[in-house]
Amino acid sequence: MATTQSQFLMNLSHGLSSQRNLSADNRVSSSSCQITRKNRSWAFPVSLKVEKFQLQRGTRRRGSPCLVKNGIGDADGIIIVDHGSRRRESNLMLEEFVKMFKDKTGYPIVEPAHMLCLLFADVHTLHQELAEPSIKDAFSLCVQQGAKRVVVSPFFLFPGRHWHKDIPSLTADAAKEFSGISYLITAPLGLHNLLMDVVNDRIQHCLSHVEGDADECLVCAGTNKCKLYNSS
Repeated sequence: MATTQSQFLMNLSHGLSSQRNLSADNRVSSSSCQITRKNRSWAFPVSLKVEKFQLQRGTRRRGSPCLVKNGIGDADGIIIVDHGSRRRESNLMLEEFVKMFKDKTGYPIVEPAHMLCLLFADVHTLHQELAEPSIKDAFSLCVQQGAKRVVVSPFFLFPGRHWHKDIPSLTADAAKEFSGISYLITAPLGLHNLLMDVVNDRIQHCLSHVEGDADECLVCAGTNKCKLYNSS
């Protein structure tokens, strides 16, 4: 049975902070970009050119009303946009992530946005609308809070149609309503070395759960999805 909205919100209220540590025998080494397990190791081909960026700390200059070169200032707004879902619970996860991101970075203006076009019909007509908040909504909120430059960050793994066409089109349309506002659309997450830690962390926790050594993570809680299936 799918988790109810109230249960989902209760799970989120406890935060999506780290719940577990990787075991000594199963871990990701960020420095070597290599997943290591006892007696086995897998290395990424050099041709993949996995990006190893260090987190930029201290680039946000508090109290400065101007734009900051190579950093986020008080006149910058950030929009984190995902695909969106017809399920409200899924959309709530982006909102929770945005809160966590804002708290972690200290950036003053951070807004969520969804891409998904919702389709629904009445007796006579098929309707469509963007899941809320849309990029247009988020852009407007950034400007209302004093943003002079808006950074749109796609919460996608790889570049596809949304990154190449839809997000630029929707952002340009949103910007038309304001003068003197610049904007940037960043690259998607891509081949970033920190993603290996995230994927490996999920794998290790789910394995621990099905073996009875850990509770369900906040994503799976109440869904009964995190379990072993046996082929017939």
